[in-house]
Amino acid sequence: MQRQDRAPRLAAYYELTKPKIWYLLVFTALGGVVVASNIHGIAVTPLTWGLVLGSVAAGSAAANTLTNYHDRDIDAIMERTKKRPIPSGRVSPAGARNFGLALAGISMALAFAISADTTAEQGAWAAAFIAFGLANNVLVYSYGLKRRSRSNIILGGLCGGSPPMIGWVAVTTADLWTAGLAMAGLVFVWIPMHIWALALHFREDYGRVGVPMLTAVQSERASARAIAASTVAMVLFSAAPLLITSGGEPVAGETYLWTAAASGALMAGLSAWVIARPAERSSWTLFKFSSPYLAVLFIALMVDTAL
Repeated sequence: MQRQDRAPRLAAYYELTKPKIWYLLVFTALGGVVVASNIHGIAVTPLTWGLVLGSVAAGSAAANTLTNYHDRDIDAIMERTKKRPIPSGRVSPAGARNFGLALAGISMALAFAISADTTAEQGAWAAAFIAFGLANNVLVYSYGLKRRSRSNIILGGLCGGSPPMIGWVAVTTADLWTAGLAMAGLVFVWIPMHIWALALHFREDYGRVGVPMLTAVQSERASARAIAASTVAMVLFSAAPLLITSGGEPVAGETYLWTAAASGALMAGLSAWVIARPAERSSWTLFKFSSPYLAVLFIALMVDTAL
């Protein structure tokens, strides 16, 4: 009987980590490893692979768990979130808090351990990026800005750039603040459009709990313009890898160029639809396409640098 009860309990804790979010973040870390390895010709050992992906998975899951713990009061009110593990009673608040803190500790330990297979500097940088991501997401965004500022997701979204930086620094510190930062920037500029499109779709939910997400407190038309502007900024920034060089050679080539151009045109078209018809359907469609868009950019970079 105990075994039968354990499975739903474990599933609830797994759900608490918001796996759809950390899957994508782990993928961007993978992209950082592959691109850095391809550009600099550095082989990555299975141990380093495991430490990078494990630390990013645990760190992202920790951040999601701790923000779920903090937001449990409003999650119980919002239609979109009231069935989450804490408000539904499947996980206790104390259990969620302790689980999140344990995951945070594990992620830091795994990041530091990267030094065992690389250098002490690389392990220290990886741990620093984990710590920054946790602090930015949990303290700055969830505790500090989410319920106070309509631009909360801008400063609160800096943490999204940590996974590719961790992946990069696990391979090398060379070009970390050029090519590595460009990959981190792709995630950072993607976040506002992604979250604002979601908030426009669920604007009544956000209004019900008083969270001043930009596209939930402005008019639909003003919100649509903000989403379109952030989409244009994202598409323009996607050219960054084409402008950065490593060893005198461009980081990205034709494969990435045409992929970024085609996918960027699609996203721009969808944002134009949101402006023309600022409603739940158009914003939800843009939101659903945004995650594959980011993944496609990273895949194109990985393929391009391997050729």
